[in-house]
Amino acid sequence: MNIFSKYCTIKAGCLLSSLSMAVLLSACTSIGKGVTEAILEKTEQEDTRVCQVWGKPFAGIDVNLVKSKGKTKMLFVHGVGDHIPGYTTEFLEKLAKALNLSVRSESQKNIELAAPLVPGKKLGNLRIAHLLNEENGKELTFYELTWSEITRQEKALLDFDNSGEYDFRRARVNSMLKRFSNDTGPDPIIYLGQSREAILAAYAQSFCWMASRDWEELPSSGEHVCLGLDDSAIDHIANDDYVVISHSLGSRIVIDGMQRIAHLLANQSKYATATIKVAATEKSMAALQNKRIPIFMLSNQLPMLQMGRELPEVAGQQASYCDPKGTNYHKRMVSETSLIAFSDPNDLLSYGIPPGYSDKYLDSRLCASITNVNINVAKVMDAFGLTDVANPLEAHVGYGQDDRVIALIAHGIGNQQTSPLIKQRCEFTKTVK
Repeated sequence: MNIFSKYCTIKAGCLLSSLSMAVLLSACTSIGKGVTEAILEKTEQEDTRVCQVWGKPFAGIDVNLVKSKGKTKMLFVHGVGDHIPGYTTEFLEKLAKALNLSVRSESQKNIELAAPLVPGKKLGNLRIAHLLNEENGKELTFYELTWSEITRQEKALLDFDNSGEYDFRRARVNSMLKRFSNDTGPDPIIYLGQSREAILAAYAQSFCWMASRDWEELPSSGEHVCLGLDDSAIDHIANDDYVVISHSLGSRIVIDGMQRIAHLLANQSKYATATIKVAATEKSMAALQNKRIPIFMLSNQLPMLQMGRELPEVAGQQASYCDPKGTNYHKRMVSETSLIAFSDPNDLLSYGIPPGYSDKYLDSRLCASITNVNINVAKVMDAFGLTDVANPLEAHVGYGQDDRVIALIAHGIGNQQTSPLIKQRCEFTKTVK
């Protein structure tokens, strides 16, 4: 055999081997793709994700969007991680569709928050949008609180760890995880420190703007201070409906914020300044005491974030403050705060609210009631016989994109307006004392 023939034989063998390998790889790829598609198709077709609701029936916000007097107003409070104004866009668009609100204000109003009790401190941004349906008169004013500006400077201490000097030493996946950890991990720690008062002041200011003004009366931009609930706000307080949405650490901020407002209203003379003589009048407080405020807590974290904390100023006295026959009924803050706590079992950072929690750990003046929603927002995969595979990150951040969560907020459960989706996909167990 000459060299040329030997070379051709070797080349033919290599070519044959290469072709065989290509066919094998193509087959493996096709098999892998087929298996993956089969798993995804099975998951999408069956979609056996859990949705269980325990507690009192509750109405969604849709039922009150058409009112002869007053408006419906919703305040959203974010959780850990750096956020910029507009972070609720996807959630708001899905909610607007569920509520059939087809018209939206061309631009949003942005108030730079400030508060007399936290002088010289920028408290973040309150972004307001107005949605409506021109045919049936439905209206919703949506308030988005972004408090990240308060913690951003302190979190900058970890910027060195994200720099090229350190980051290149990590594996790519670990680098992504470390950046996520550096963005989200510090917020609960910072909140327990000196920035807590500023964050709660940001919430109080947001609540004050929601409670005291309509869309047309709100400033379009610039730094402004809401000076309290005086007699000019009585009609708003008496006739408007307030709804609060929180996510993650936001659940702790909302409850602490409500408890702080209850404390300030009960101790107005203590905090009176040259600027603020009266934070709330007797008439406006009386109107507030008749309000029922639902709070939808997505990825609720109240039990975990209660650890190591002081107990509320007024606790274990719900009957005294919330029963019309109670001795302190006239001192309550509102008639009821309805806490609807959403948690995904595969969300490593969310929790249901256990029995007895409200009596011990929530301010009695809030007159809290509890409804737990146990819901899989992340799909549980059935792969190769393993039925315990779910993405914990999706389970933590996916609430606002889940159609069932949106339907519960929009139409509630245990009432005539309950969405067909909820009737089909969710189990409801009414609880009584």
